Amino acid sequence: MARPDALHAQRNRVRIAQTAARLIAEHGLTDWSAAKRKACRELGLGEREALPGNDEIEQALRDYNSLFRRDEHTASLRVQRQAALPWMERLSMWNPVLVGGVAAGWATPHSEVRVEIEAEDPKAVELALINAGVEYGAVSGRNSSSSQAELRIEGDAPVRLIVITPTQRRNRSRRDEDARLTLAELKALLLGEMSAGTSASD
Repeated sequence: MARPDALHAQRNRVRIAQTAARLIAEHGLTDWSAAKRKACRELGLGEREALPGNDEIEQALRDYNSLFRRDEHTASLRVQRQAALPWMERLSMWNPVLVGGVAAGWATPHSEVRVEIEAEDPKAVELALINAGVEYGAVSGRNSSSSQAELRIEGDAPVRLIVITPTQRRNRSRRDEDARLTLAELKALLLGEMSAGTSASD
């Protein structure tokens, strides 16, 4: 039988995850650690409170979207996935994969479209963007390794390109495989959604 203090701690983790998810969804917070700490303050909980993991935040975001913005979420997620498609087609030579919340389905309207591409040299990707006349900016601070880069392309749905090496892709953790859509999978998903929408309107 679970101890009362353990049950209390678990309830608080759930409350923190739910509050953090609301802050992320409504205010566009991108730093989830900060969102968890802010949630603790809103709930009047101490700094030593056990914080939920990011997987718990993702589930709380799914629950929030389902409860409070079901139709809006469905529409915005489709727009984000449709925004990813042309970029993945243009970058098909680098084996693009849609990752993150847009792939997993918990994305909010504030979420970036994140596309992972595979290249030994990130400069080759940047050169291709320059030659195509695509304006982009380098995202700094996440990984200083010369074998990885993150590039942001602005637009109605901002796209972040995460450039990794083939070795990095092969060595990814199993959990990272949970939310990934290849170009073929994304096309099939969007086609299925379109067909379902057409059938529903008949």
